[in-house]
Amino acid sequence: MNLQELTNRSLAGDIDELHLVSLEGGIYVLEARIGQRFHPIQDAKGHVLGVRSVEHARELLTALPPMPFHLVHAVVHDEMCGMQDSSLPDLGVPIPLH
Repeated sequence: MNLQELTNRSLAGDIDELHLVSLEGGIYVLEARIGQRFHPIQDAKGHVLGVRSVEHARELLTALPPMPFHLVHAVVHDEMCGMQDSSLPDLGVPIPLH
């Protein structure tokens, strides 16, 4: 899903929430949740869109209506070892979208 599709789908009410995922090395990526599935936000070339900061994410998302927005810190060790347990609570911290 690219930014234009994210905007269109969020205006239609299809997006349940957004995650700004903080990865190792100060890199962030955006994910949109529709139902139980997360969709990474991609750039014009189809690559995962890299975001520099929370403020950069807000700049990219100015056209979106208010919705739940969470800053999520990825746990690199768990990802590397394949220890993702869906029964664990989300580590996301609610932050304002605008």
